[in-house]
Amino acid sequence: MADTTGMADIRGLNIDKVVTGFALREYVFKQLMVVQSSSSWQDRYFQETATDLTGSGGMSIEGVPRLAAFPHAEPSWTQQNAYMKKHGAETRISWEDAKTNDVDVVARSLLRIARAVAKSVDTEIWDILTESRSVVNINSVTIAAGDEWDSATIANRDPIQDILNAKKEIATQDYNPDKNGYLLLNPKDYANLLGNANVRNAGQFYTDDVTRNGNVGFLLGLKVLVSNNVTADYAAVVIGKEAGTWKSVQGLTTQTIEDPGIGYTIRSWEIGCAQLRNPKAVCLIINTAA
Repeated sequence: MADTTGMADIRGLNIDKVVTGFALREYVFKQLMVVQSSSSWQDRYFQETATDLTGSGGMSIEGVPRLAAFPHAEPSWTQQNAYMKKHGAETRISWEDAKTNDVDVVARSLLRIARAVAKSVDTEIWDILTESRSVVNINSVTIAAGDEWDSATIANRDPIQDILNAKKEIATQDYNPDKNGYLLLNPKDYANLLGNANVRNAGQFYTDDVTRNGNVGFLLGLKVLVSNNVTADYAAVVIGKEAGTWKSVQGLTTQTIEDPGIGYTIRSWEIGCAQLRNPKAVCLIINTAA
């Protein structure tokens, strides 16, 4: 007997829970963001200027004379506007497949739908946090030609120093990269990093405390996140919950639409946008061979 319209129960599977469960394991970068709800399609926010404050009118903050007026100093912000995006995908499963085929047919379809939505959201977060690798406002460290992590000259590879330089750039802006700091890597560069003799032979640099959502360990005080959404030959050091915000109009939602005797449409979507609130809490590591 066919399920009634709207039911999310196909061969004992709760579709919404399955899709949501899969997708939550696929999100890697959303854990970096402050997640806030929104009810507007256009979201206005203000990006804080990172430059240290100085006294106006040429007055110095240092050495204020007795009984003299204090120098005036005030922070500044630049207004930014972000627009919500809908991330969504759907699949069709025939009535016959849902009822008689191996459960893998349904499970694999659910997995791919969940992964598609999660990947789309994570890609947006990576692009926003790194300004699509344009480094207009964020910090950056450029690896010299011949010194890449996969350089033909093994002695020239020094990823430890490159990462330390990235942390230095963030610390110079008065942010603390050792407080909830993350290192974002592509699988290719993660392999190059762990294959480096300095990392491989020195336990104080790396710990393999494996957790979930792409977190594969700790390096130089940073949580290491590995994802294919990181552009190859790039890496980034990011202070989690400080650099960016994810504005959510609607979290991951799944709907099962039944066409009795014909099949099922499983549709999944999420609406929101990523915002780079504190650009100097990010440092992009750039391989010159990119």
